[in-house]
Amino acid sequence: MSDFTLPGFDLDAFVRTTLAEDLGEGLPGGGRDVTSEAVIPADAKFTGVMDSRDPISVAGLPIAAAFFRALDPDCAIEQLIEDGAQVAPGTDLMRIEGNARALLTAERAALNTVQHLSGIATLVRSYVQAMDNPDCTLLDTRKTLPGLRMLEKYAVRMGGGANHRMGLWDAAMIKDNHVAVAGSVGEAVRRARDAGVADIICEVDRIDQIGPALDAGATRLLLDNMEPDTLREAVALVAGRVPTEASGGINLDTIRAKAATGVDYVSVGRLTQSAPAADIGLDFTTLA
Repeated sequence: MSDFTLPGFDLDAFVRTTLAEDLGEGLPGGGRDVTSEAVIPADAKFTGVMDSRDPISVAGLPIAAAFFRALDPDCAIEQLIEDGAQVAPGTDLMRIEGNARALLTAERAALNTVQHLSGIATLVRSYVQAMDNPDCTLLDTRKTLPGLRMLEKYAVRMGGGANHRMGLWDAAMIKDNHVAVAGSVGEAVRRARDAGVADIICEVDRIDQIGPALDAGATRLLLDNMEPDTLREAVALVAGRVPTEASGGINLDTIRAKAATGVDYVSVGRLTQSAPAADIGLDFTTLA
């Protein structure tokens, strides 16, 4: 269906499931677009242009194309902009031509996906620009919508950010609840190390937790809800032994000061959790 691939993400299944939801497959009277069937002749042809209405960073165009091709394999699609590009209002992103019923049926799913992913990419770009620090990397978190993590983290990369853990499987992240059960930061890290975990990220919210976490074998420290002066002190204590990450209380107004403390990473949950949809439109016209 498409050359677009992401590790761990099944594009064909995503398109099928999303369209099935919109069409009401399996529900009484479902499995069809009643409006298009009633109003649009079966052989009618449409041509359309998808465009940006605001300045945005683009993400998701190949996925939108997959929705249209799923319902009209013979439709002609010209992607005019690459994912990751920053565009001005009024920029044409994609041209589409094909069966009118099929294009209308796929339109909402395609637009929802591009608007959501481009909204994330656009917000990420604004954070990267506000951070204004090539020595510090902006990270996302696991605060993603169920079922959309791979796509949302792809959008983060298209906006100029990088990905934190992809899930619970690829690194240990020891947080306050783990520490509460283990009894201490050092004991929690030791248990992860003894279990053979290679990457051990340990959250600390006090300076006195740094030494025990490092001594026990943490491979990264997440410095949680620390103000810039405390972050600088923490970075000096770590002295480059492991990467450091600032997290908590970070927004467009605070990110530059926190990144300037010498941390290697800044992570922001709202990149995926709270990004507004980008304003992207799609206007069709009937072919003679």
